[in-house]
Amino acid sequence: MPTRILLEGRPGAGKTTALRRLAALLPTHAATGFTTEEIRQSGARVGFALETLAGRREVLAHVDLPGPPRVGKYGVDLGVMERLALPSLRPAATEEGAGRLVLIDELGRMELACTAFRDAVDALFVAEVDVVATVHAHRDSFTDALKRRADIEVVQLTPANRDVLPGELAARLQ
Repeated sequence: MPTRILLEGRPGAGKTTALRRLAALLPTHAATGFTTEEIRQSGARVGFALETLAGRREVLAHVDLPGPPRVGKYGVDLGVMERLALPSLRPAATEEGAGRLVLIDELGRMELACTAFRDAVDALFVAEVDVVATVHAHRDSFTDALKRRADIEVVQLTPANRDVLPGELAARLQ
């Protein structure tokens, strides 16, 4: 049975940091997927970049992007999901991807605005692959449905456990 984990935490809890540390603890090329990170100018958050574990990076959302869609003050470039996120997920959901590990940061409003991404995530959670994904603690119909599934473990990520959790997860996944 594949391991399927949702790391749930509030903003600033360290979800992205924990997922990046987990990736660093795993053997090279053991995982596929992506992380996101804030883009800051003069100390203010102005957007988010998406970076695949293979090192490809683009701006996903920014205050200067027109959208649609718009999530809060950010315009979202759904093309980034098509160009970077989806190619890093789709091979793992096929038979040749069996036994792989997929890391997703995150299942958030910006990412889930892409219908093809939601479909790819659905496919991953029924494939024979291990999945670790980060999710916000807030309510969302898509992630709430995942959290209720018996085959998915929801792990609370907090500032108190974010430093030890990546090592514990790496040991479970190897």
